[in-house]
Amino acid sequence: MRELAGKTAFVTGGASGIGLALGRAFARAGMKVMLADIETDALARAVESLRGVGSDVRGVTCDVADPASVDRAAKAAYAAFRRVHVVCNNAGVAGGSGIDAISLETWRWVLDVNFMGVVHGIRTFLPHIRDHGEGGHIVNTASMAGLVSGLGFSPYATSKFAVVAMSEGLAMQLKPFGIGVSVICPGYVRTRLSESARRRPKRYGPHRTPDPASPAGKLAAEAARLQQLGLEPADVAAHTLAAIRDDELYVFTHPEMRGEVMARFAAIQGAMDKAAGR
Repeated sequence: MRELAGKTAFVTGGASGIGLALGRAFARAGMKVMLADIETDALARAVESLRGVGSDVRGVTCDVADPASVDRAAKAAYAAFRRVHVVCNNAGVAGGSGIDAISLETWRWVLDVNFMGVVHGIRTFLPHIRDHGEGGHIVNTASMAGLVSGLGFSPYATSKFAVVAMSEGLAMQLKPFGIGVSVICPGYVRTRLSESARRRPKRYGPHRTPDPASPAGKLAAEAARLQQLGLEPADVAAHTLAAIRDDELYVFTHPEMRGEVMARFAAIQGAMDKAAGR
């Protein structure tokens, strides 16, 4: 999609972080924007912050873990703008139970949002984009944690690996229809991801903060520290807009992490070579 002006973008997790940065970038590009988020008050502030940036920016409350909620949000976007062209399945949460106290509730919450939330967005919007025939682009937010396993036994990394695989397969199948796919794989970005527990629904049980002295607690503290030193969300959004225009699948923002990816690839190649020699 070389020309974005006049088109419509729908962005989940749009009240803050990468989602809000994407919304701002789309608005500046002349697009109509629907921001969707589970946090109503933050969403209202986000929409207000974009007043005057673009032609038309609106907001709708949406819980991406609930397919009915995604359907309702889509209907609100259609009612406001008629057609949606770019869908950003960006909403995400961080959480990890480690190996000492494996929390099924935490695994369900993280996978429901980070993985099934993307599935719900694709399921809802893809038929619409195919039907209107004006082309489109689907953007799924993954992470470098979807390519390397440095977080250990982690629902977050597991969900992001799934989003990368899903995006690769989707891109292959949508290419004949003129619909592009991009998967964002950033390293640490200056967002509030480490504070995800603030929006954990009650149905997933209470959030249990890990012991700061435990491996899980130390990992969480280090991740939060690095996050605050990370890349600005606006930089991720700029890379993403370029990928949409150039129809690029992968959006990498931290090339300095190449060594970690290559180490994983080398281990896989080594295992393949060993298998070939048997």
